[in-house]
Amino acid sequence: MTQISESDLASAREGDDAAFTRLVEPLRRELHAHCYRMLGSVHDADDALQDALLRAWKGLSRFEGRSSLRSWLYTVATRTCLDTVASRGRRALPVDLGPASEQAVTGDPPRTDVAWLGPYPDTALGEGALSAHAAYEQREAVELAFVAACQHLPGNQRAALLLFEVLGFSAAEIAEMMRTTTASVNSALQRARKIVAEKVPDVSQQRTLRSLDDARVREIVAGYTTALERGDADALLALLTEDVTWSMPPLPHWYRGLGPVTDFAVRVPLGSCGSWRHLLTSANGQPAVGAYLWDDALGGHAGWSITVLTLRGERICELTTFIGAEHLAAFGLPASLD
Repeated sequence: MTQISESDLASAREGDDAAFTRLVEPLRRELHAHCYRMLGSVHDADDALQDALLRAWKGLSRFEGRSSLRSWLYTVATRTCLDTVASRGRRALPVDLGPASEQAVTGDPPRTDVAWLGPYPDTALGEGALSAHAAYEQREAVELAFVAACQHLPGNQRAALLLFEVLGFSAAEIAEMMRTTTASVNSALQRARKIVAEKVPDVSQQRTLRSLDDARVREIVAGYTTALERGDADALLALLTEDVTWSMPPLPHWYRGLGPVTDFAVRVPLGSCGSWRHLLTSANGQPAVGAYLWDDALGGHAGWSITVLTLRGERICELTTFIGAEHLAAFGLPASLD
């Protein structure tokens, strides 16, 4: 810890909130990403981080300096997230609720009784000061498949896995953070790794994207948006793998394979929805688009969803469309387009 930060720590302990802000600000983004991995929601991560920093501020006198300030703040944030997990449970995607539908379900009402997984804007990662390798690892740790898989773990296993595999804390450090034993942490890690390995693809999105140049990725995404905007089913299907999946939380039904996905695409986004416009973005370390649908009352295209694209080779193997204008706001995208 530098002399300046030691001075800030002393001032913060005496009630100087500006000094406390200076202490935690360099860690705010990574703590927020940790809360998202734990909770699967930007909104929940916002609340958890705010609550954790308030707890840290009130409890700063208990920070004895035996560990780093970073470790102590991760302890507070993790315990805060575990309280949220205990009270709210895990977040889900439509694939967690039941089998895929064989044909399009029209008039599909949203499930409001489900806590849905949400997308994470890459801008929140704050990668400007990171090395290329660190930025790669950070994006890999928020990939949609990984975060979704973590939601299948009990809170203690989820925390242990993220603290060990993503953040590099030792089992002994995690045991102290979680007020348990090193043996319990190692047991939790063993069970967590098994569950996550069954649900996460062997090849991460970062490896796939690295194998393609940026221009090719932009070309694939542009092909997707152009196909929707032109209502061109053939162009859309040419971009998809044979086993492609498409889900749209909070709608419960989802589709797997070219046949069911084609039926859904032709009847809903390419058929009955109307005019689309898109803005490119990135989410969960993956290419994504903000979608806008024509609204007669508005006289323009209203914000509709964020679609996260998962690639295998040069084709799209998964589309996850998070419906809701609130998602666009989290990405800093406009509420509407002309």
